[in-house]
Parts: sequence; structure tokens; C-alpha cells
Amino acid sequence: MAEPTKEELLARIAELESQGARKRGSMEFKVGEKGGVSVYGLGRFPVTLYYEQWIRLLDAAEELRSFLEENKSKLKLKTKE
Repeated sequence: MAEPTKEELLARIAELESQGARKRGSMEFKVGEKGGVSVYGLGRFPVTLYYEQWIRLLDAAEELRSFLEENKSKLKLKTKE
């Protein structure tokens, strides 16, 4: 395999930098090869679930929100700086 040229490396760096230029806190959704939906932007790794799992989670959104509020004192919270 041939070594990449300087121009190819610079083009690749520019491509990677443009991908990383997303706003902080923004979320992105993608459909993977196996049909799962991935959410990027929540943390270091994407969260991937299948359609039925997303529907179940969304149906339980109110219950989850209540649970989080009830247990807020036990949870680790990031402070906004």
C-alpha cells in the first residue's frame, strides 16, 4: 500500500475537522447498517436502539421524567459553566 501524499493528508485533515465542527450540545441521528437508529451528541459514544425500542422509550418519557425528578438528589449532575 502506497503512502498518502501531503495533499491527500491535508485533504483528510480538512475533512475530519469539518466533521468535528458540529455545535456543542447538538444531536445527530443516523440509521446504521443493521437498521438501528443511533443518536450522536449525548456523550462520547452514540446511543443505538431499534425502532421498537425507541417507541417503548418514548412512550415511557413521562414516567422517566418523573423518575429523574424524584431521584435528582442521588444523581450526578453536570454544572453549567
